[in-house]
Amino acid sequence: MAHQALAEPTERVGAGWTAALSLASLAVFMGFFTPIQILLPLQLERLDAAHKAGLLAWVTGVGAFVAMLANPLAGALSDRTTSRFGRRRPWILGGALLGAAGLLLTAAQHTVTGLTLAWALAQLGLNAMLAGVTAPVADQVPVAQRAVVSGWTGISQSLGLVVGALLVTVVVSGVGPGYALTAGLTVALALPYVLRHREPVLPRELRAPLRWRVLAAGYWVSPRKHPDFGWAFLARFLINLGNAIGTLYLLYYLTDAVHYPAPDTGVLILTAVYTVAALLTAVPSGLVSDRTGRRKVLVVLSCVVMAAAAALLAFVHTWPAAIVAAAVLGAGFGVYLAVDQALVTQVLPAAADRAKDLGVINIANSGPQVLAPAVAAPVVSQLGGYLGLYLATALVTLLAAALVHRIRGVA
Repeated sequence: MAHQALAEPTERVGAGWTAALSLASLAVFMGFFTPIQILLPLQLERLDAAHKAGLLAWVTGVGAFVAMLANPLAGALSDRTTSRFGRRRPWILGGALLGAAGLLLTAAQHTVTGLTLAWALAQLGLNAMLAGVTAPVADQVPVAQRAVVSGWTGISQSLGLVVGALLVTVVVSGVGPGYALTAGLTVALALPYVLRHREPVLPRELRAPLRWRVLAAGYWVSPRKHPDFGWAFLARFLINLGNAIGTLYLLYYLTDAVHYPAPDTGVLILTAVYTVAALLTAVPSGLVSDRTGRRKVLVVLSCVVMAAAAALLAFVHTWPAAIVAAAVLGAGFGVYLAVDQALVTQVLPAAADRAKDLGVINIANSGPQVLAPAVAAPVVSQLGGYLGLYLATALVTLLAAALVHRIRGVA
């Protein structure tokens, strides 16, 4: 019989546990999204207004590269942690503190190099925290409850987009106070889970080898040995690539194709509509998935819905159509957030490597952020403009749906 820390969970988690983990998830995604959306663009505009778009792509691209390296490594180290506080809580708290320090350091920078290095440090801490935050669902939530819990934690990801933006524009103003508030909340929102919820302790004799060669090899999970994991990774990569391609030029789409008079405000409105729609579908779809035991059909449905939203943006360049598309896209993404995360926890290769393997899966979240500009720019300039861009988004998302069907071990 497997030790409790590595056994498949059977006891249902309570509402307090789910709420605390969701708050910690909200902390991570506020730490990620608030600088990318608002604070970094403001800083770069002050540093070099003429080249701000290219510099933002550079700074966030370096951050995404750090994320791809840091998340699986932090997960692997978390899997090997034998602390009396459990395997995940030390990494959630330590990552929050390092991430907050990185955010405060980013606020103090006055050069592009300094900004890039400080943001890389923030990404290092936040990804260590993310490794700790994503694993408890696989560690402690039984399969029959996972989609609902993933729905709540997924809502936190969507809320991170909006709550952080509201806090640094309404509650405080200015780059320095914005970073300070974000850093403070990154730590504060992690504390309820860290302080109130115990975890099983991994005995030292069950700890996997702590050797750099083993850790480096962990970045590769053989799709031949673990085909379901491979298909799940590819599907998630394509869904996130489609999302990244579709949102990258949203401001320019509203300016050039829709001719919306206040494109900045338009992006905020569409983001709010998208988020509300995602909030309305995430938990209900998780409930349906858990009660029926079906995952794949709902993930495929979410892909079809998101592709339909992209097609609407491709063919109808009006503000009302953009509003409808944002709502449809959000509804599809809400279903995806809940059900795909539950699906992924069921295709992990080994209980001893849950956080590391979820870190590898998270490469499928951050990798497309690096790739999207290289894909989107030539499509817009040479392959049909915004019609080509959003058709590409729809096709990539539908391809992801086809790959989900290849997963055999999950209903």
